[in-house]
Formats: sequence, C-alpha cells, structure tokens
Amino acid sequence: MDNSAARFRDAWGRFATGVVVITTVEPDGRIHGMTANGVTSVSLEPPLALACVGHNRNTHRLIRTTRLFGLSILAESQRPIAEYFVRPTAARTGDVEIPFDTLGGRWPVITGAIARMGCAVVSEHEAGDHTIFIARVEEVDTLDARPLVYFRGKYS
Repeated sequence: MDNSAARFRDAWGRFATGVVVITTVEPDGRIHGMTANGVTSVSLEPPLALACVGHNRNTHRLIRTTRLFGLSILAESQRPIAEYFVRPTAARTGDVEIPFDTLGGRWPVITGAIARMGCAVVSEHEAGDHTIFIARVEEVDTLDARPLVYFRGKYS
C-alpha cells in the first residue's frame, strides 16, 4: 500500500469540490485572496464555517492578524478568478479583473460569486502544516448560477 503524500493528494483529488476564494485585508487596506477547497460548513446554530490555510501562505498571517475573512463560492464563469488566486503573489499582475464587494462593511468578497460569507474567527487549531480557522458566519448572500467545480486537478 502506497501512503506517500502524492498518493494522498491523488486520492483527495478524486473528491469533487466547489471552488472558494478566501479573502482578507492587507495592513495597507488592499484585498488579499487565495483559492481554496479546504472549506466547509461546521454548524447551523450558531452558523460556523472552517477554512484550512497552510502555514506558508500569506493568507494565514493575515487571518491571524485581522481575525476576519470572506468566503466566495465561485460560479462556473469565474474560473479565471480561481486561477488568478492560485498564483504566487508576485505573479498576480492585475491581468484578471477581480470585482469586489464588501459584506457588512467588513468583509471583502467577490462580486458574482454564488455564495458569499463574512466570517469572524472564533477559534483556530494547528493541524500538520495547516491551521483550521473556525469562524462565525456573520453575513451571507447568495446568487443563482452554476458552480465552478474542481476534480482531479481540473476545473469543470
């Protein structure tokens, strides 16, 4: 039995997921984001969601500082946005237009996403090379459109 990291990644790649951009704010006020699929609901009462963020990501440091993040579940037409936020920060050259809104005056989210949530961190848990941020969902809005899906390393 092969228990390598590559095999583990391949196994989880067979689990179709929606595509989410986690957003937060830089100290200078600029919006920072990352594409993720390690995001899920936790509880209905109170409304809680979790986001798993790698320790080596800028997003990790920013969420730890701000204690806030937005979740934007992308529509099928927003694949270029997902691909943009997968790039290293230095390669984000502004070649993709990212339309942002603000929920509740506090959370940056992506315009046109099929679901958008404003989250305030209530706890965090170290887990291997990631931190699991559990957050109370304080703002929610939705839009009817087809979702962007990620399966076996590809968007569909």
